[in-house]
Amino acid sequence: MERETGEFTLRIVAEFSFNGGKEFVEANFANELAELKQALTNVDANLLRTKESKEQTMMGKMLYSPPAINTAIKEQLVPRGWANHKEICDYSLYGTYLPGYQAPASGSRGAFRDMDFVKNKLGVEVQFGKYSFMVYNVCAKMTIFRKLGIINGGVEIVPVKNLADQMSSGVSYFEQFAWDLSMRGVSDIDTPVLILGIDV
Repeated sequence: MERETGEFTLRIVAEFSFNGGKEFVEANFANELAELKQALTNVDANLLRTKESKEQTMMGKMLYSPPAINTAIKEQLVPRGWANHKEICDYSLYGTYLPGYQAPASGSRGAFRDMDFVKNKLGVEVQFGKYSFMVYNVCAKMTIFRKLGIINGGVEIVPVKNLADQMSSGVSYFEQFAWDLSMRGVSDIDTPVLILGIDV
């Protein structure tokens, strides 16, 4: 999307409703969803192409930087009352070591799970990484945070293939993610999640 000033912004170009996520979020979190959409539109995409590729196939090409995109979105959401939520994990309460194994004393000290942004029980994850992280966010993390009473529904923001192709190799994308979630199906413990695919 191009503003009148000639700046390019992030824009939502695709949606996937996982476990009725689109309908659930629109019905229960209309204001929060509007804030998310406005926040993305406010990001100046010209400032996000900051990573010079060292990969042989793209040597010297300026790429969109996932950390820069994450920071830009954070700068838009935090002033609107969205906050990171961190949950401390005590792994010693779950599972049992086999007899004869002595676990290191450090164990799971300092372990935690966190969600990028939470507001009014809507959780948001911004993911521009490997495919496994996208799946983990929707199929595990969102479920855990819902079970803990921190969220009731979620939104996952991911790049579409066109944007992913302008990042480092290995970044997954909306089209692959939506296909795999469709083929996986829905479990009775899954959280309603709206997947948003973005481009510039």
